[in-house]
Amino acid sequence: MRPSGRAPDEMRAITIETGYTKHAEGSCLISFGETKVLCTASIEERIPPWLRGKGEGWVTGEYSMLPRATHTRGSREAARGKQSGRTQEIQRLIGRSLRSVVDLKKLGERQITLDCDVIQADGGTRTASISGAWVALKLAVDGLIAAGELKEDPIQSKIAAISCGIYKGTPVLDLDYPEDSGADADANFVLIEGGQIAEVQATAEGATYDEEGLLRLLRLAKIGCDGIFSAQDKAIKS
Repeated sequence: MRPSGRAPDEMRAITIETGYTKHAEGSCLISFGETKVLCTASIEERIPPWLRGKGEGWVTGEYSMLPRATHTRGSREAARGKQSGRTQEIQRLIGRSLRSVVDLKKLGERQITLDCDVIQADGGTRTASISGAWVALKLAVDGLIAAGELKEDPIQSKIAAISCGIYKGTPVLDLDYPEDSGADADANFVLIEGGQIAEVQATAEGATYDEEGLLRLLRLAKIGCDGIFSAQDKAIKS
């Protein structure tokens, strides 16, 4: 029995509230159960120096966790003067994931930054960030198209992410904090709509697992991401 009482292949409730902030070109508040992340997309008419003259744009991500997003207060990284290795790794993951479904030449010479700020954490903050960042990105790009600044949509497909793990010997979908902290193995899958895999992060924590165990986690991830794709579709249409 999972601590939440969910079935092994059951997701937490997903909600996506678009237009959550006033000023960003695209924004949403995404919730995977009790995990809540504010995702915003900011468009800047500039590109990194190494891209100048190449006729293409850039998509990047930033990630942070508010001090009281967790059970105890964490200090702000800005106050410490440096980002943790975890934060830097998640930021790179968000950027890589979103770029995998964007035609940067069609985007033109502009940069879109996806800011993912964790308001409340209960496991799966990086996967919620990626899934919500896609919605914010899509809303921002749709605005460029509506304004006539883009002739073609540079976003080629939906992308979403979900965590899976082996908890007390059973593969389960969408880990919350009690499962994440006690899992024998956990994995984060970043999947593109249509069946392609963008990235897999899989780690044996308390016990190793075999090939079939990994494939069972992948099958669960596909179930979860199909649900996220559906939620993303409803969000952008609303």
